[in-house]
Amino acid sequence: METRIRQIDKNRIDENIIEEAAEILQNGGLVAFPTETVYGLGADALQEEAARKTYAAKGRPSDNPLIVHIADYEDLRKIAVNIPAETDMLAAHFWPGPLTMIFEKSPAVPYGTTGGLDTVAVRMPVDPVAAALIRAAGGFVSAPSANTSGRPSPTTAEHVAEDLNGKIDMILDGGPVDIGLESTILDMTVSPPMILRPGAITAEMFEEVIGPVDVDQTLLSADSVQAPKAPGMKYRHYAPKARLFIVEGDLREEILAIRQLSYAAHRKGKEVGIIATAETLPFYNHGIVKSTGSRENEKTIAKGLYGVLREFDEENVDTIYSESFAAQGIGKAIMNRLEKAAGHQTIPAADIVRRQKYRRILFVSSTDSARGPVAAELLRNRNLKQEYVIGSAGMVVLFPEPANQKAEAIMKSAGMSLEGHSSRQFDREDIQEDSLVLAVDGTIKEKLISEYGQINNLYTLNEFAEDDTEIPDPYGQPLPAYGECFEVLKKLVQKLADRLDSLAEGEI
Repeated sequence: METRIRQIDKNRIDENIIEEAAEILQNGGLVAFPTETVYGLGADALQEEAARKTYAAKGRPSDNPLIVHIADYEDLRKIAVNIPAETDMLAAHFWPGPLTMIFEKSPAVPYGTTGGLDTVAVRMPVDPVAAALIRAAGGFVSAPSANTSGRPSPTTAEHVAEDLNGKIDMILDGGPVDIGLESTILDMTVSPPMILRPGAITAEMFEEVIGPVDVDQTLLSADSVQAPKAPGMKYRHYAPKARLFIVEGDLREEILAIRQLSYAAHRKGKEVGIIATAETLPFYNHGIVKSTGSRENEKTIAKGLYGVLREFDEENVDTIYSESFAAQGIGKAIMNRLEKAAGHQTIPAADIVRRQKYRRILFVSSTDSARGPVAAELLRNRNLKQEYVIGSAGMVVLFPEPANQKAEAIMKSAGMSLEGHSSRQFDREDIQEDSLVLAVDGTIKEKLISEYGQINNLYTLNEFAEDDTEIPDPYGQPLPAYGECFEVLKKLVQKLADRLDSLAEGEI
């Protein structure tokens, strides 16, 4: 089958294209089209055979009900019966829009469309292309997301083509969608109404209009044996090809845990994917990191989520780690989709973070120009079991300066470099619970205690490395003295690295 792709502008709709697409639907064919949530795979909702074609094209289980899309509110009564009184208020506030309501179905709706249920899910999209197509096709268009079943939902026509090119008759390309997550599903056959799938319209928004609503707590259950009453309740959805894990904890713990997980993979020569946000992107050093949006505006996260999941299908990763998001507002919908995509596989961030006692190692010398920066660079070049932020500082630094030229010459002869180093003054902010502070000699340690009081995790490098070899100070001496200092530091840093690895509670 050749899939025709038609570009269409929602602000200047080409009626000829709409008529072409509507004719396909009327003849039992399939047309993908944009809505404000995701792209839908349209079929005539009142034709049993059209529903069969929809399930076949998507590879979708036939007991997973389809949503019937309408463009005019009065058409609801043609496909639903026993409609509750609250429906008028809900429709007045949220239709057209990203809300699907479930009612008892009328005889006009075939069981193929409803997945064998006596209920029908109905939505009125706000997208003008969708509304025009629905009206032209007869008023009732079933439209699950236009993707292969189980994959991330499509938010662009290109996503649709990736999955369904050659399997459907036409794709209407109306550009990227506005919201990026499927509609909220509200079951109107129970009292009070119950949210079966969270979306952009939240429980708080419903309660302002009709009072209390329930939330189906089984919607996040991975082992429900009940027949799904709404799309997305039973089967794994939205999933990338790689295994996806959600790392859960407070945001700082999540970042630290993902850093450790990605570092462990890096040491083994593997690349992992990381789902981050604009705010957390800079904190990751390893892996393929993608931002799904900004935490300051979670709507951007919702809009970008499926695109990021699809992008990872093009990357050579077999594992993806994702930060978690707030479980209120649209964050609840984001987490619902993420958990379905991950098959409910989560990792407690605290379990990973507690495995590491130190996360920052700071070498302290007099002027931060030679011994401290050399030791730091030597440690950076060790293949440590755990990732550390490694740096240096000085007790007397009047202004930033580059590393000592002789120290740099010795480092270059060893295949390393201090280029880019800029000396800095040690200050109280360097004293952190998870920091290991290593003075290059006892005099520096005493000065630190004198100036800052007792400091937890403060040692001389010799003490921590359990080696009493004195570290010579080459300042003002010829180049060979810097070479001798380098050799001593190299030996001590090796022992330091061995000690750090011995403290690691096993590799991740």
